[in-house]
Amino acid sequence: MLQIKRNRIGLNAIMLASTESDEEKMLYRDLRESGYIFCSGKVGSMDTHKIVAAIETAAKRNEVVDGSLYREIHALYHSSIEAVQGMTRGQAQIGELLRTVGLRFAVLRGNPFHNPEEGEWIAVALYGTIGAPIKGFEHETVGLGINHI
Repeated sequence: MLQIKRNRIGLNAIMLASTESDEEKMLYRDLRESGYIFCSGKVGSMDTHKIVAAIETAAKRNEVVDGSLYREIHALYHSSIEAVQGMTRGQAQIGELLRTVGLRFAVLRGNPFHNPEEGEWIAVALYGTIGAPIKGFEHETVGLGINHI
């Protein structure tokens, strides 16, 4: 059974991105009860910009971020790029290096600190596969980015 840790926004994002569907409903409930705003989705691509665009679109549609506020989109963008860099081992190139990804992503927003004056933070987690664009020529990968809003 998964257990939410209120002050671990990154761990919670990774759990959401890597959770199988039978555990998802309980995790959603626990995240809401812990005060997080979140969304998740899937993306597969050979283009880095499509991954970032899918994350941004989901976060806006699910009202995790306000698309009219620069500081919120800016924090989401940097968290997304940081997660992509982690997933790609520091080289945010996919198709240019003949790699493709199949990912689940999660975006969490909340206050992971005991002191509310620390403000809100956002975490983007990616989990899935990366490899040559040939079925069976991929391996697992994970990336995480966290930024203050």
